[in-house]
Amino acid sequence: MPPMPPVTKALMLICTAVFCVQLLLGSYIPLVGWFALWPLDSGRFMPWQPLTYAFLHGDPLHLFFNMLGLWMFGAELERLWGYKRLLTFLLASVLTAAACQMVFTSLRHSYAPTLGASGGLFGLLLAYGMLFPNRTIMPLFPPIPMKARTFVAVFGGLELVQGIFGPEGIAHFAHLGGMLGGWLMIRFWRGQAPFPSRRRR
Repeated sequence: MPPMPPVTKALMLICTAVFCVQLLLGSYIPLVGWFALWPLDSGRFMPWQPLTYAFLHGDPLHLFFNMLGLWMFGAELERLWGYKRLLTFLLASVLTAAACQMVFTSLRHSYAPTLGASGGLFGLLLAYGMLFPNRTIMPLFPPIPMKARTFVAVFGGLELVQGIFGPEGIAHFAHLGGMLGGWLMIRFWRGQAPFPSRRRR
């Protein structure tokens, strides 16, 4: 197994350290109150929250699965892109996820905060499926091998269905927003619509 790239490792350590601070405080309220993503009309929104919410997690399983995905997809993409492009990509995914979630909570008149790195993770998942479409992935649930592009399509479809018809409590539209941000970032790098061509004339 190749060594874990430095930025992927650093992000995993930061998220884990922040979660440990949450546990040591004995309550999620201090960090969640200031750094989770609150709806615009909640009276608790702060301008740094569209970024900081990605470093908070609600429980150990939430943290575990996000860090597992970051290790599975982020490490591979960092080795391919380098750390600067990976960070740019993650930033685009996290911010777009935050924007989509704020629109959704505003339409639903929800005042619940959003937290977790899932928006960035779903952006990484989409990038992996676009760059390595024929790689085989074995998900934990269900343990059925499938091509990366199929895996992305299945998860994207499930998030859309659950976001529309499922119960509240999971930020499905933040996940979809992360995929949208990742897709737009790759299209921008490639000079593809809706962005102008970057080829020299």
